[in-house]
Amino acid sequence: MNVQEQERILDEIISCMATAQEYPELQRIQTRHRLHLVDFWDIPPGSKVLEIGCGQGDTTAVLAHRVGRDGLVYGIDIAPLDYGSPVTVGDSAKFLLQSKLGFQTRMEYGVNLLAPETDFPAGTFTHVVLSHASWYLNSNEELIQILTKISKWGATLCFAEWDTQIRNMHQFPHLLSVLIQAKYECFKESSSANVRTLFTPQDIRDAAAAAGWTVRSEQSIAANDLQDGQWETETVMRDYGRELDELDHLPDKLKMLIRSEVRLLEQSVQGLDHLESMSAYAMIADHTQV
Repeated sequence: MNVQEQERILDEIISCMATAQEYPELQRIQTRHRLHLVDFWDIPPGSKVLEIGCGQGDTTAVLAHRVGRDGLVYGIDIAPLDYGSPVTVGDSAKFLLQSKLGFQTRMEYGVNLLAPETDFPAGTFTHVVLSHASWYLNSNEELIQILTKISKWGATLCFAEWDTQIRNMHQFPHLLSVLIQAKYECFKESSSANVRTLFTPQDIRDAAAAAGWTVRSEQSIAANDLQDGQWETETVMRDYGRELDELDHLPDKLKMLIRSEVRLLEQSVQGLDHLESMSAYAMIADHTQV
């Protein structure tokens, strides 16, 4: 596919996304990354895809374009309709479902995947996608439970998350900021943060294996131009003081460690001419239905 054709496809997809109406370049960068992921997963037209943690539909829209009108993308998310910024997940879904990609798209929110009432017949889907959504989970045990439950619904798992193996120092602030967030998230009973549990690629492989999945292919996909590294860094530097104040039961030594890490984060940002997001770890795994 030549560059002109890639840009035409990008234009088609982002025209169906609410965020692009106000922030077209932001959405273009985010959507191009999802195109790279879907290209790696090699999901063919006509596929029936379940997407776990669909959020505002960044990956959903790309999947819907890829499967076409003969396919289906069913996105579910535990978040309420008013979650998300700069556009809520509810408004994003409404815009996407009313677009030309809406015919092959379903999106449902407030869905607890692990609840007994959330179920599908075995083999309903050809692919199950979990893309940049695992760090929202509460624990490693929850990830294993999810990967175990979804294995009945589809035989191919398509997974993506940030790759904690950084390639250069421009990615260091992104890594350090998520490590800091993951520390104080360990002490929260509930959270709406982007980073609640940090998984490395090896953690993901281990969880997949524990749930009966066999990794078929994996790749680190460059995502240095995405805005997420900047966002996470700014979040920590802006909010860490409030986070520590609200968690008054944290040991003083741990609070001091986190403050020291924030100073290191601030120094690293000052020493760089720009920040980059980490790469994405992408994986395809198979599950033999019993």
